[in-house]
Amino acid sequence: MGHKVGPGDEVRYNNAIVRSENKVYLLLNKPKGFITTTDDPKARKTVMELVSGACRERIYPVGRLDRQTTGVLMFTNDGELADKLLHPSNGAQKIYDVVLSKALAKADLAKIEDGLELEDGPVSVDQIAYVEDKDRKHIGIELHVGRNRIVRRIFEHLGYEVVKLDRVSFSGLTKKRLSRGQWRFLSSKEVDFLRMRS
Repeated sequence: MGHKVGPGDEVRYNNAIVRSENKVYLLLNKPKGFITTTDDPKARKTVMELVSGACRERIYPVGRLDRQTTGVLMFTNDGELADKLLHPSNGAQKIYDVVLSKALAKADLAKIEDGLELEDGPVSVDQIAYVEDKDRKHIGIELHVGRNRIVRRIFEHLGYEVVKLDRVSFSGLTKKRLSRGQWRFLSSKEVDFLRMRS
């Protein structure tokens, strides 16, 4: 049998009052060499080390960036918002700055625009373009898909190696004024914006 708890109710467990945890929202500019997990049995460096002193609440990364990928990574203890941001139907918009081992041919750029068939199903991007004032190895790509290593796999599928991968935006949040390895709390305005978007 369940019982709904109202805002004025006092809940106790083993004679101690149970309090709801404050919601925390944090943004990290992830450096290279850290894995996105809360615990690693192989004792490799994790992103949790970078935000360990941020708050008393237990926070978790929203989604993943692989070890060699840098950029915007959000943390929260708001499971409902995290689930919305990661859900395939309305997943968060992600923008990446990609550097390839060789210039991307126009024909291959067009193939990516049209959508590719990978081993785990079709993948489409929202936008892809050469980065202005750079050579054709520098690509900007925007997508909502959140599958494992998806950006790297898109280019590998066409025979390109990703030399550098940096997530510059996650659901409208950017790493502006954040050096690599630095973090900041989100403003209430940014949190409201995320809730409206998801």
